[in-house]
Amino acid sequence: MPGILEDNQMFYQEWEPKQTHRFMMFINDIPSYIVKATDRPKLQISETEHAHINVTRYVASKGKWDPISVTLYDPIDNSGTQAVMNWVRSCFESATGRMGYSNFYKKEIKLNALGPAGDIVEEWILKGAWITNPDFGALNWEDEGQKVEIILNIRFDYAVLNF
Repeated sequence: MPGILEDNQMFYQEWEPKQTHRFMMFINDIPSYIVKATDRPKLQISETEHAHINVTRYVASKGKWDPISVTLYDPIDNSGTQAVMNWVRSCFESATGRMGYSNFYKKEIKLNALGPAGDIVEEWILKGAWITNPDFGALNWEDEGQKVEIILNIRFDYAVLNF
């Protein structure tokens, strides 16, 4: 028999959506004000197949976090390029070919979604984060007024959603 809806299910509820431009990202030694855009964490959960007589069942297997893309502005003073290269050099030094220990180059990144008053309404912590593909952008004499941007591909071990 069909049920009857409660009042709180039928009538409008007050709510405030999160907005994409309200966020702050904190990465060691990279000023948060130069972070222009970022992905939120994305998780893939693989499956394991179990055959039994005439049926097949599936259960969750392993979880794997996808890398995120972060876009930075590159200011003249307090250079974004220099900040990124300092982090990259802790992992790989191109002048010598030397690789760094993971406890030197893996960082913790904090991503906060903000409410309209600047309050933190969502907090992600990315653990074991490091840069895999820094892209320092292009320069072009015909692109008048365009800002130089740096695009980072960041791999991390796992993410924690605090709230």
